Amino acid sequence: MNARIFESLRLDRTYIATPVADAVMDEAERRGAQRILVVASGTLSRSTPVIDELEAALGSLSVGRFDSVKEHAPRESVFAIVDRVRSVDADLIVTVGGGSPLDAVKTALAALAEGLTEPDQLEPFAITTGPDGDRITPAIGSPPLRQIAAPTTLTGADFSDLAGCVDEATHRKQLFSGAEIGPAAIILDPAITVHTPMDLWLSSGIRSLDHAVETLCSSAPEPLADAGALHAIRLLSRSLPATKADPGDLDARLECQLAVGMACAGLNRVPYGASHGLGHQLGAVLGMSHGHTSCVMMPHVMAHNLSATTEAQALIAGAMGRAGTPAGVAVAELIASLGLPTTLRDAGATPEHLPTIAQGSIAHPWVTGNAVPFASLDQLLKLLEAAY
Repeated sequence: MNARIFESLRLDRTYIATPVADAVMDEAERRGAQRILVVASGTLSRSTPVIDELEAALGSLSVGRFDSVKEHAPRESVFAIVDRVRSVDADLIVTVGGGSPLDAVKTALAALAEGLTEPDQLEPFAITTGPDGDRITPAIGSPPLRQIAAPTTLTGADFSDLAGCVDEATHRKQLFSGAEIGPAAIILDPAITVHTPMDLWLSSGIRSLDHAVETLCSSAPEPLADAGALHAIRLLSRSLPATKADPGDLDARLECQLAVGMACAGLNRVPYGASHGLGHQLGAVLGMSHGHTSCVMMPHVMAHNLSATTEAQALIAGAMGRAGTPAGVAVAELIASLGLPTTLRDAGATPEHLPTIAQGSIAHPWVTGNAVPFASLDQLLKLLEAAY
């Protein structure tokens, strides 16, 4: 027997098929919140009525909104949120949008928990890899307030206590983890997701598929996470094509949202692999969305890992309704059928970028923890060249 601990999220509740304003008001009453700051995706805030309607419902409980988070949650955006929380004395954050605002708020809560005032002060709290390859996760205390989240994409940033934040000076994506920086409640309202561009909706769904795949193909798998990941693959394989065929199908959208929670059962609980590790650096250097990095890298990493994950990949293919087909091929064909990028070239990379990506990724904990280790920087570069 392998003695270990599986720690659950500090997530109090999930509202399913509930209008966002109704769920926020219920949550505010439960928590006795009096000063609520709304953090929202910029386009959702400025080009749809969603946030205006939410603020109208909040009335005097609202202390304003912040809708200027930059893509990939750079430190600049994180500390802008920190400053806003302090200036309005917020006692609850409602985050509405995709992965960038969710990660920015999580990192801001980490900064608030530790009393940080400058971006460089984040450095000691970033997850690193030790000389023996083990992950080192600095402790982060309890923040002075929590967030509740209404996601509009399928990245899985909501079902996670892991935050990604870009250090603009080094172009590195750093990870931070704290038990209470993730949402205390999640609101799954498929009606607000109809405003999400279809490419973003579908590619973020592939990101969650990647969460599920790398959970099952982890170098240290966990049965408690595997069960959710496997069912998430079943749901996403049918519901993503359904939403592409009919963007107004709210039942299919809700099924996608429910799959995300299951797909994230292993997020920050089991070691992920090189698809996620390389994706962080591709995002930091090139600005590629995490959805697109998963679209491109996941099939290649699955092929690289096949010798160590044969049984898991057979389960993945079966869950996709493609038993007997190599799982990496089934995943690649699903991605292509959704009209999403399948090469780094399609996603905006150039050959000159590849050595920088490889060098920046080689020490990433999800690259060093990949199921089939990379023997050298050159081997990692060759994987990127194959994906190009």
